[in-house]
Amino acid sequence: MVNVTQVLMFTLSAYLDTGVLKYLYFLLILSLYVFIVCANVLLIVVICVNRSLHEPMYLFLVSLFVNELYGSTGLFPFLLVQILSDIHSVSAPFCFLQMFCLYSYATIQFHNLSIMSYDRYLAICYPLQYHTRMTSNKVAMLIALTWLLSSVGVGVTISLSSSLLLCGNIIKTVYCDNYAIVKLACSDTRVNNIYGLSYTSLVVFGPLILILYTYIKILKVCFSGSKQTRQKAVSTCTPHLASLINFSFGSLFQILHSRFDMSSVPVMLRNVLSLYFLTCQPLFNPLMYGLQMTKIRSLCKRLIFGC
Repeated sequence: MVNVTQVLMFTLSAYLDTGVLKYLYFLLILSLYVFIVCANVLLIVVICVNRSLHEPMYLFLVSLFVNELYGSTGLFPFLLVQILSDIHSVSAPFCFLQMFCLYSYATIQFHNLSIMSYDRYLAICYPLQYHTRMTSNKVAMLIALTWLLSSVGVGVTISLSSSLLLCGNIIKTVYCDNYAIVKLACSDTRVNNIYGLSYTSLVVFGPLILILYTYIKILKVCFSGSKQTRQKAVSTCTPHLASLINFSFGSLFQILHSRFDMSSVPVMLRNVLSLYFLTCQPLFNPLMYGLQMTKIRSLCKRLIFGC
Protein backbone atom coordinates (compact mmCIF):
# COMPACT_ATOMS: atom_id res chain seq x y z
CA MET A 1 0.00 0.00 0.00
CA VAL A 2 1.48 3.34 -1.03
CA ASN A 3 0.57 6.57 0.68
CA VAL A 4 -0.27 9.40 -1.67
CA THR A 5 2.41 11.53 0.00
CA GLN A 6 4.95 8.93 -1.17
CA VAL A 7 3.68 9.04 -4.75
CA LEU A 8 5.86 11.79 -6.13
CA MET A 9 4.85 11.35 -9.76
CA PHE A 10 1.82 10.19 -11.72
CA THR A 11 2.22 8.63 -15.17
CA LEU A 12 -0.28 9.53 -17.90
CA SER A 13 -0.66 6.42 -20.05
CA ALA A 14 -3.16 7.71 -22.62
CA TYR A 15 -0.56 9.49 -24.75
CA LEU A 16 0.38 7.81 -28.02
CA ASP A 17 3.84 7.57 -29.56
CA THR A 18 3.17 9.64 -32.68
CA GLY A 19 6.78 10.16 -33.80
CA VAL A 20 7.31 13.29 -35.88
CA LEU A 21 3.53 13.87 -35.95
CA LYS A 22 3.83 15.19 -32.40
CA TYR A 23 5.16 18.47 -33.83
CA LEU A 24 2.04 18.78 -35.98
CA TYR A 25 -0.18 18.10 -32.95
CA PHE A 26 1.85 20.64 -30.98
CA LEU A 27 1.25 23.33 -33.61
CA LEU A 28 -2.47 22.51 -33.81
CA ILE A 29 -2.93 22.68 -30.03
CA LEU A 30 -0.83 25.85 -29.81
CA SER A 31 -2.88 27.52 -32.57
CA LEU A 32 -6.09 26.53 -30.81
CA TYR A 33 -4.84 27.93 -27.49
CA VAL A 34 -3.68 31.22 -29.07
CA PHE A 35 -7.05 31.63 -30.79
CA ILE A 36 -8.95 30.93 -27.54
CA VAL A 37 -6.86 33.45 -25.60
CA CYS A 38 -7.12 36.16 -28.28
CA ALA A 39 -10.87 35.69 -28.83
CA ASN A 40 -11.78 35.70 -25.14
CA VAL A 41 -9.46 38.60 -24.29
CA LEU A 42 -10.88 40.60 -27.22
CA LEU A 43 -14.45 40.17 -25.99
CA ILE A 44 -13.49 40.98 -22.39
CA VAL A 45 -11.78 44.19 -23.54
CA VAL A 46 -14.71 45.17 -25.78
CA ILE A 47 -17.20 44.77 -22.93
CA CYS A 48 -15.02 46.47 -20.31
CA VAL A 49 -14.06 49.58 -22.34
CA ASN A 50 -17.55 50.28 -23.69
CA ARG A 51 -19.88 51.75 -21.09
CA SER A 52 -22.90 50.88 -23.25
CA LEU A 53 -22.15 47.22 -22.50
CA HIS A 54 -21.98 47.65 -18.73
CA GLU A 55 -25.23 45.77 -18.30
CA PRO A 56 -25.87 42.58 -16.29
CA MET A 57 -25.99 40.30 -19.34
CA TYR A 58 -22.57 41.46 -20.58
CA LEU A 59 -21.03 41.39 -17.10
CA PHE A 60 -22.05 37.75 -16.78
CA LEU A 61 -20.41 37.20 -20.16
CA VAL A 62 -17.17 38.70 -18.82
CA SER A 63 -17.29 36.19 -15.96
CA LEU A 64 -17.87 33.43 -18.53
CA PHE A 65 -14.92 34.51 -20.71
CA VAL A 66 -12.56 34.98 -17.74
CA ASN A 67 -13.43 31.47 -16.57
CA GLU A 68 -12.66 30.11 -20.04
CA LEU A 69 -9.23 31.73 -19.96
CA TYR A 70 -8.71 30.21 -16.51
CA GLY A 71 -9.73 26.70 -17.60
CA SER A 72 -7.74 26.85 -20.85
CA THR A 73 -4.61 27.94 -19.01
CA GLY A 74 -5.02 24.99 -16.65
CA LEU A 75 -5.07 22.59 -19.62
CA PHE A 76 -3.32 23.76 -22.79
CA PRO A 77 0.22 24.63 -21.56
CA PHE A 78 0.28 21.23 -19.82
CA LEU A 79 -0.85 19.47 -23.00
CA LEU A 80 1.79 21.25 -25.09
CA VAL A 81 4.57 20.13 -22.74
CA GLN A 82 3.28 16.54 -22.64
CA ILE A 83 2.96 16.30 -26.43
CA LEU A 84 6.67 17.11 -26.87
CA SER A 85 7.77 15.02 -23.90
CA ASP A 86 8.88 11.40 -24.20
CA ILE A 87 8.08 10.67 -20.55
CA HIS A 88 4.47 11.52 -19.79
CA SER A 89 4.64 12.09 -16.07
CA VAL A 90 3.53 14.83 -13.69
CA SER A 91 4.31 15.59 -10.06
CA ALA A 92 1.61 14.79 -7.52
CA PRO A 93 1.19 18.40 -6.26
CA PHE A 94 0.86 19.73 -9.81
CA CYS A 95 -1.60 16.95 -10.65
CA PHE A 96 -3.92 17.94 -7.80
CA LEU A 97 -3.52 21.62 -8.71
CA GLN A 98 -4.55 20.88 -12.30
CA MET A 99 -7.54 18.87 -11.09
CA PHE A 100 -8.63 21.83 -8.96
CA CYS A 101 -8.35 24.20 -11.95
CA LEU A 102 -10.24 21.98 -14.38
CA TYR A 103 -13.01 20.90 -12.00
CA SER A 104 -13.57 24.42 -10.64
CA TYR A 105 -13.64 25.71 -14.24
CA ALA A 106 -16.38 23.22 -15.16
CA THR A 107 -18.42 24.00 -12.03
CA ILE A 108 -18.13 27.77 -12.49
CA GLN A 109 -19.09 27.39 -16.14
CA PHE A 110 -22.30 25.57 -15.34
CA HIS A 111 -23.23 28.02 -12.58
CA ASN A 112 -22.51 30.96 -14.90
CA LEU A 113 -24.85 29.53 -17.51
CA SER A 114 -27.61 29.01 -14.93
CA ILE A 115 -27.30 32.60 -13.67
CA MET A 116 -27.40 33.86 -17.25
CA SER A 117 -30.65 31.96 -17.82
CA TYR A 118 -32.11 33.65 -14.72
CA ASP A 119 -30.96 37.04 -16.08
CA ARG A 120 -32.67 36.40 -19.44
CA TYR A 121 -35.82 35.29 -17.60
CA LEU A 122 -36.00 38.61 -15.74
CA ALA A 123 -35.23 40.64 -18.88
CA ILE A 124 -37.96 38.94 -20.95
CA CYS A 125 -40.65 38.23 -18.35
CA TYR A 126 -40.22 41.40 -16.27
CA PRO A 127 -38.76 44.03 -18.64
CA LEU A 128 -40.10 47.04 -16.71
CA GLN A 129 -38.74 45.75 -13.37
CA TYR A 130 -35.50 44.30 -14.77
CA HIS A 131 -33.09 46.99 -13.57
CA THR A 132 -34.61 47.08 -10.09
CA ARG A 133 -34.43 43.29 -9.74
CA MET A 134 -31.00 42.85 -11.34
CA THR A 135 -28.97 45.63 -9.73
CA SER A 136 -25.20 46.04 -10.01
CA ASN A 137 -24.78 44.84 -6.41
CA LYS A 138 -26.81 41.72 -7.15
CA VAL A 139 -24.75 41.01 -10.28
CA ALA A 140 -21.50 41.34 -8.29
CA MET A 141 -22.86 39.11 -5.51
CA LEU A 142 -23.99 36.38 -7.95
CA ILE A 143 -20.64 36.34 -9.76
CA ALA A 144 -18.68 36.29 -6.48
CA LEU A 145 -20.80 33.47 -5.05
CA THR A 146 -20.39 31.46 -8.26
CA TRP A 147 -16.60 31.59 -8.05
CA LEU A 148 -16.35 31.24 -4.26
CA LEU A 149 -18.76 28.34 -3.73
CA SER A 150 -17.42 26.44 -6.76
CA SER A 151 -13.83 26.80 -5.53
CA VAL A 152 -14.71 25.68 -1.98
CA GLY A 153 -16.73 22.68 -3.17
CA VAL A 154 -14.03 21.49 -5.57
CA GLY A 155 -11.35 22.18 -2.95
CA VAL A 156 -13.03 19.74 -0.57
CA THR A 157 -13.18 17.12 -3.34
CA ILE A 158 -9.45 17.47 -4.09
CA SER A 159 -8.48 17.41 -0.40
CA LEU A 160 -10.41 14.14 0.08
CA SER A 161 -8.68 12.59 -2.95
CA SER A 162 -5.22 13.75 -1.86
CA SER A 163 -5.60 11.93 1.49
CA LEU A 164 -6.32 8.53 -0.08
CA LEU A 165 -3.91 5.60 0.11
CA LEU A 166 -2.94 4.60 -3.43
CA CYS A 167 -1.75 1.30 -4.89
CA GLY A 168 -0.41 2.75 -8.13
CA ASN A 169 0.43 5.90 -10.02
CA ILE A 170 -0.72 5.25 -13.61
CA ILE A 171 -3.60 7.43 -14.83
CA LYS A 172 -5.23 6.38 -18.11
CA THR A 173 -5.95 9.93 -19.30
CA VAL A 174 -4.07 12.82 -20.93
CA TYR A 175 -4.56 15.10 -17.93
CA CYS A 176 -5.10 14.63 -14.20
CA ASP A 177 -8.57 13.31 -13.46
CA ASN A 178 -10.04 12.97 -9.97
CA TYR A 179 -12.02 9.79 -10.62
CA ALA A 180 -8.96 8.14 -12.20
CA ILE A 181 -7.00 8.75 -8.99
CA VAL A 182 -9.87 7.54 -6.78
CA LYS A 183 -9.85 4.27 -8.75
CA LEU A 184 -6.20 3.79 -7.73
CA ALA A 185 -7.12 3.87 -4.04
CA CYS A 186 -6.44 0.95 -1.72
CA SER A 187 -8.17 2.62 1.22
CA ASP A 188 -11.86 3.14 1.88
CA THR A 189 -13.40 5.62 -0.60
CA ARG A 190 -16.90 5.78 0.87
CA VAL A 191 -16.47 9.37 2.08
CA ASN A 192 -15.20 10.39 -1.37
CA ASN A 193 -18.09 8.65 -3.10
CA ILE A 194 -20.78 10.05 -0.79
CA TYR A 195 -19.43 13.59 -0.97
CA GLY A 196 -18.82 13.33 -4.72
CA LEU A 197 -22.35 12.09 -5.37
CA SER A 198 -23.92 14.70 -3.08
CA TYR A 199 -21.87 17.58 -4.43
CA THR A 200 -22.39 16.55 -8.06
CA SER A 201 -26.15 16.25 -7.52
CA LEU A 202 -26.25 19.70 -5.92
CA VAL A 203 -24.08 21.27 -8.63
CA VAL A 204 -25.97 19.67 -11.51
CA PHE A 205 -29.61 19.45 -10.45
CA GLY A 206 -29.83 22.82 -8.67
CA PRO A 207 -28.77 24.89 -11.72
CA LEU A 208 -30.61 22.51 -14.07
CA ILE A 209 -33.92 23.07 -12.26
CA LEU A 210 -33.35 26.83 -12.41
CA ILE A 211 -32.56 26.67 -16.14
CA LEU A 212 -35.63 24.54 -16.93
CA TYR A 213 -37.88 26.81 -14.86
CA THR A 214 -36.62 30.00 -16.53
CA TYR A 215 -36.94 28.62 -20.05
CA ILE A 216 -40.46 27.33 -19.41
CA LYS A 217 -41.42 30.83 -18.26
CA ILE A 218 -39.67 32.41 -21.26
CA LEU A 219 -41.50 30.10 -23.66
CA LYS A 220 -44.86 30.94 -22.07
CA VAL A 221 -44.17 34.66 -22.53
CA CYS A 222 -43.06 34.10 -26.12
CA PHE A 223 -46.21 32.20 -27.06
CA SER A 224 -48.50 34.75 -25.43
CA GLY A 225 -46.51 37.88 -26.31
CA SER A 226 -46.03 40.02 -29.39
CA LYS A 227 -43.79 39.33 -32.36
CA GLN A 228 -41.27 41.85 -31.00
CA THR A 229 -41.11 39.96 -27.69
CA ARG A 230 -40.49 36.68 -29.52
CA GLN A 231 -37.73 38.24 -31.62
CA LYS A 232 -36.03 39.65 -28.52
CA ALA A 233 -36.23 36.28 -26.76
CA VAL A 234 -34.78 34.42 -29.74
CA SER A 235 -31.92 36.89 -30.27
CA THR A 236 -30.84 36.92 -26.62
CA CYS A 237 -31.51 33.28 -25.70
CA THR A 238 -30.11 31.52 -28.78
CA PRO A 239 -26.39 31.99 -27.90
CA HIS A 240 -27.02 31.00 -24.28
CA LEU A 241 -29.04 27.92 -25.20
CA ALA A 242 -26.47 26.82 -27.80
CA SER A 243 -23.67 27.26 -25.24
CA LEU A 244 -25.60 25.28 -22.64
CA ILE A 245 -26.30 22.38 -25.01
CA ASN A 246 -22.69 22.33 -26.20
CA PHE A 247 -21.34 22.24 -22.65
CA SER A 248 -23.84 19.56 -21.60
CA PHE A 249 -22.80 17.27 -24.45
CA GLY A 250 -19.13 17.82 -23.62
CA SER A 251 -19.72 16.99 -19.95
CA LEU A 252 -21.68 13.87 -20.93
CA PHE A 253 -18.74 12.68 -23.06
CA GLN A 254 -16.41 13.17 -20.07
CA ILE A 255 -18.70 11.20 -17.73
CA LEU A 256 -18.91 8.33 -20.24
CA HIS A 257 -15.14 8.38 -20.67
CA SER A 258 -14.29 8.36 -16.96
CA ARG A 259 -17.04 6.18 -15.50
CA PHE A 260 -17.43 3.40 -18.07
CA ASP A 261 -15.09 0.94 -19.73
CA MET A 262 -14.31 2.34 -23.18
CA SER A 263 -11.38 0.07 -24.01
CA SER A 264 -13.10 -0.92 -27.27
CA VAL A 265 -13.00 2.72 -28.44
CA PRO A 266 -9.76 3.82 -30.17
CA VAL A 267 -7.38 5.70 -27.84
CA MET A 268 -7.31 8.80 -30.04
CA LEU A 269 -11.12 9.06 -30.03
CA ARG A 270 -11.21 8.56 -26.24
CA ASN A 271 -8.72 11.37 -25.81
CA VAL A 272 -10.73 13.70 -28.03
CA LEU A 273 -13.94 12.93 -26.11
CA SER A 274 -12.24 13.51 -22.76
CA LEU A 275 -10.89 16.89 -23.93
CA TYR A 276 -14.05 18.09 -25.62
CA PHE A 277 -15.76 19.57 -22.54
CA LEU A 278 -12.57 21.51 -21.70
CA THR A 279 -11.98 22.87 -25.20
CA CYS A 280 -15.48 23.22 -26.67
CA GLN A 281 -16.64 26.13 -24.51
CA PRO A 282 -13.57 28.42 -24.72
CA LEU A 283 -13.61 27.95 -28.50
CA PHE A 284 -17.36 27.96 -29.08
CA ASN A 285 -18.57 30.80 -26.83
CA PRO A 286 -16.50 33.69 -28.25
CA LEU A 287 -17.60 32.73 -31.76
CA MET A 288 -21.24 32.32 -30.76
CA TYR A 289 -21.57 35.51 -28.72
CA GLY A 290 -19.25 37.54 -30.93
CA LEU A 291 -21.11 36.68 -34.13
CA GLN A 292 -24.67 36.39 -32.83
CA MET A 293 -24.93 39.51 -30.65
CA THR A 294 -25.08 42.63 -32.84
CA LYS A 295 -23.70 45.06 -30.22
CA ILE A 296 -20.61 42.96 -29.53
CA ARG A 297 -20.05 42.21 -33.22
CA SER A 298 -20.12 45.89 -34.26
CA LEU A 299 -17.88 46.99 -31.37
CA CYS A 300 -15.37 44.21 -32.15
CA LYS A 301 -15.16 45.44 -35.75
CA ARG A 302 -14.66 49.00 -34.53
CA LEU A 303 -11.90 47.96 -32.12
CA ILE A 304 -10.07 45.78 -34.66
CA PHE A 305 -10.43 47.88 -37.81
CA GLY A 306 -10.80 51.30 -36.21
CA CYS A 307 -13.89 52.17 -38.23
